[in-house]
Amino acid sequence: MIDKENIVTVPLPASAVIRVSRATFEPSRFAEVDAMNRKTSAYLIPAIKRLPGLISFYSGVSRQGTMVQASVWNSEDHAKQLDQLTEMTVDARAEAQAAGVVFTPIVNYPIGWSI
Repeated sequence: MIDKENIVTVPLPASAVIRVSRATFEPSRFAEVDAMNRKTSAYLIPAIKRLPGLISFYSGVSRQGTMVQASVWNSEDHAKQLDQLTEMTVDARAEAQAAGVVFTPIVNYPIGWSI
């Protein structure tokens, strides 16, 4: 659906959540972490797409030494599937840690409003 300002909007269920995974690394390792992020997408994207309840998923790496993955799910139970996804919790985590990435606790946020 497109509103009057040409902003694409997606109706979200009342139970929708944003899952945010954050991490830090030495900024001097940006190229290595960015390459790792792109490499792991080859197996993470198909694995994540198979999970029910996914609305959208974003992953980004900053030159300032931070990394974030934010995803929108139709419920917290569906968001928690990533906590059990081997490609995420074992494979990608091991590659990220080998590149010097340190993760902070993951948080699922109920959506209060959206544009």
